[in-house]
Amino acid sequence: QVQLVESGGGSVQAGGSLKLSCVASESRQCMGWFRQVPGEERAWVALIHFSGRTLYADSVKSRFSISWDNAKNPVYLQMNSLKPEDTAMYYCASAAISSSYDCLTRGALSDMAYWGKGTLVTISS
Repeated sequence: QVQLVESGGGSVQAGGSLKLSCVASESRQCMGWFRQVPGEERAWVALIHFSGRTLYADSVKSRFSISWDNAKNPVYLQMNSLKPEDTAMYYCASAAISSSYDCLTRGALSDMAYWGKGTLVTISS
């Protein structure tokens, strides 16, 4: 069982930045960040395949950046220009998906095998 541990969440004002980290007990080819607001479904934020291909949700494009140096721990999510609507619990997830196309496609459907417990991000206006 792969274990994922997120860190880096916190409270910042709108316009600020945070950097989330995800450490996995075992490496998998496909990694992603997701977020969930109480009462809403979990939504994908950013995905990365070990080949380097990435995909971002429209709501965070140009503000967030996912990185994974040499496909080794940890996976980061740099979040800039944060907005109150970015407030959510952020989850890291992984899956053993060798195809970058399948990784990004399934990730966008939150079809990942392993999930962390989340780190809370709160953005105040």
